Amino acid sequence: MLEEDDLPKKWYNILPDLPKPLPAPLNPATGSPLKPEDFTPLFPRELVKQEFSMDRWIGIPPEVREIYLMWRPTPLIRAKNLEEALNTPAKIFYKYEGVSPTGSHKPNTAVAQAFYNKKEGVERLTTETGAGQWGSALAFSTNVFGLKATIYMVKVSYLQKPYRRILMETWGAEVIPSPSPRTKSGKTVLEKDPENPGSLGIAISEAVEDAVTHEDAKYSLGSVLNHVLLHQTVVGLEAKKQLEVIEEYPDVVVGCVGGGSNFAGLAYPFYYDVSSGKAPKKVRFVAAESTACPSLTKGVYMYDHGDAACLTPLIAMYTLGHTFIPPPIHAGGLRYHGAAPTLSLLVKEGIFESRAYNQVEVLDAAILFARTEGILPAPESAHAVKTVIDEALEAKQRGEERTILFNLSGHGLLDLMAYQEHLAGKLKPYYYPVKKVGESLEKLYSKYPWLKNNKP
Repeated sequence: MLEEDDLPKKWYNILPDLPKPLPAPLNPATGSPLKPEDFTPLFPRELVKQEFSMDRWIGIPPEVREIYLMWRPTPLIRAKNLEEALNTPAKIFYKYEGVSPTGSHKPNTAVAQAFYNKKEGVERLTTETGAGQWGSALAFSTNVFGLKATIYMVKVSYLQKPYRRILMETWGAEVIPSPSPRTKSGKTVLEKDPENPGSLGIAISEAVEDAVTHEDAKYSLGSVLNHVLLHQTVVGLEAKKQLEVIEEYPDVVVGCVGGGSNFAGLAYPFYYDVSSGKAPKKVRFVAAESTACPSLTKGVYMYDHGDAACLTPLIAMYTLGHTFIPPPIHAGGLRYHGAAPTLSLLVKEGIFESRAYNQVEVLDAAILFARTEGILPAPESAHAVKTVIDEALEAKQRGEERTILFNLSGHGLLDLMAYQEHLAGKLKPYYYPVKKVGESLEKLYSKYPWLKNNKP
């Protein structure tokens, strides 16, 4: 186990180590690249600086490390019982982020974002949340630093996961089901479809609109952008030290992907080893997503908005189209139409792999993990578990040793409705139709014809 002194003092920034420069975000009105100062209405200056920084290592403020010490370093555990159940020669290790106060990896960036906003005099943070993991993390963090929080929770999750809402409210946050009549963008959606179940894209629009129309507020994001992903690299940096102690190094690094923060948090520090020639072996990076929201496996790499109302800049990413309305699957944290720009670039370049699973096979894998390892995974994390099981069985079939590392990014103790419905045989596999991706992107091209000739 690591001690307090082993908690990383710096975050890892992947931007200088990408195989090619990250395409610049674009102003949708002009098509021209945006400058860092264009983001200051949304984010505090220090986070904007981190978003565009080419410094490989960015210092973690002592105030943030002090809060991290409430639960970090998190444990690295070998899943020996799962290995035995699978009768595999593979070694399986998982970094368990479910020990945080909110039960997931999300506070790693929420604490940092709340700190920088507090430092610049911001009084209130607005955000969106799907399954409620990110909303819980921001509610916890704003409470720590004495800020207010307004959280737009995707309506289907608001109804499916009442205990996450209660958790947020316990830490003093205001939680609003999205789409809501609170904002112009929410009203527009409800006028067209009063029964709209919501999406992360819609909730982002509401949170962004709230922030930019109130002087006391800034917007806070739980995934996708670079400053968010770099805060999560404490996970991978700790894992590297923990594996070093036991003289292990992964052949495969696995994580689930919605926007990309927990996967990047574990994988990027190992990618640094690979890109710098320091890795002792070849490493594969596998991102697992839902067949109900398959941005990496069925999406298109292009410029798109991060929200449904087109209030955000155009960013280069794998996307299903910003008008995407996901089915009401239980892995709410994976129901986002796009993937992080840095992750998307690495997948586009063939450096990272991606695969998709349906919710039935994913929860089957999660139940096997719970019955062997004793921890009930969050439905999102269960996608990583399914990938790991497949990798371990492949190693068995080939008769080869394989060290597999994955991020168990959160526990599922507030997601028991998903398991209840699965055990009762009520859940069905869902595969997002490819034709819907094309329809959504055609709408984007009709709005911005020049995008057809401006591909990243």
